Amino acid sequence: MIDLLKSPPQSCVRLVLTLRAVLLEAGGKVVTKEVSKPKLLAGEILVGMKACGLCGTDIEKMRGQYTVSLPVLGHEAVGIVAEVAKEVTGLKIGDRVFPHHHVPCYRCYFCKHGSETMCPHYRATNLDPGGFSEYFRVPAWNLSHGGVLKIPERISFEAASFIEPTACCIRSLKRCQASEGDTVMIAGAGPIGLIHLMLLKLEKATTIVTDISGKRLSFAKKLGARHIFNPSETDVPKNVKEETEGRGADIAIVASGNPQAIVQALSSVRRGGKVCLFGVPVKGSYLNHDFSDIFNSEVSIISSNAATETETKAALKLLKDRKFNPAPLITKFKLGRFHKAVEAAEKQECVKPVIVP
Repeated sequence: MIDLLKSPPQSCVRLVLTLRAVLLEAGGKVVTKEVSKPKLLAGEILVGMKACGLCGTDIEKMRGQYTVSLPVLGHEAVGIVAEVAKEVTGLKIGDRVFPHHHVPCYRCYFCKHGSETMCPHYRATNLDPGGFSEYFRVPAWNLSHGGVLKIPERISFEAASFIEPTACCIRSLKRCQASEGDTVMIAGAGPIGLIHLMLLKLEKATTIVTDISGKRLSFAKKLGARHIFNPSETDVPKNVKEETEGRGADIAIVASGNPQAIVQALSSVRRGGKVCLFGVPVKGSYLNHDFSDIFNSEVSIISSNAATETETKAALKLLKDRKFNPAPLITKFKLGRFHKAVEAAEKQECVKPVIVP
């Protein structure tokens, strides 16, 4: 990479000619290579990446299992503004920022009816060439629609990389109306399940966590799960009902893409309970369940996809107020060891890989 310091021109202080990026090519091949710096148009910024979380959806994209066609890798990115194009207001070079990769219009039918992440514009823009890049371009649309938040100095970049996934979890809890006194079962003790667990502790809910990994269950217990169950060793619905005076959980959050986790959740909630589908099922997934049970038990199935700026601001506030501390979940990997980070995630050698320059 060539990074030339120049006397300050009107739009920027640094001139970056090339950058190193992790890219997903045709056929699912993941490569790290030097690419040209994206050209900034009016209203755009260039951000120097300081941290980017590795999400399960990134791995699904690499394996060809993701149900939405999005070739860009890395969306939990934070960094420092390196260049500012004309017509950008409120931001300057050196600002520490979280740029949301997808931002709705807030004006269309879907947005006005509370389905902002279904907005036709929501997935129309992205970080360019992606969050796993030394520098990336943030489109003007994202800036003009409130998608860039400033990060205070006291929040580390590694912690700030949790703004996006935490925002997604905040939205799911809001959609299923989780509150104090509820018993909530979380199916899946990966990063997303554990973030849900930490947020539910703030809500003073009783939490039950299930996973087939004893290591992950032990970690969930350390983070405050009231009960932990391994579905490969025990009858989860039976145990959940035993712990809730025969009722079942008020809410079950499926933080896994495994269809069996969905069936487990449907069988573990009480009559009139709610099942929140959060984990992304792989392509071709089908559910083998008697839907008459759902009707007769009046169980509500609620899906939750992504987040809006309402939730990203709420996630940032939790970090500012020191109410949410993701440090126990983080393992850092250099950008040049991206493949090792993926391997560690798939082998469950760490909870949440965070890529740094």
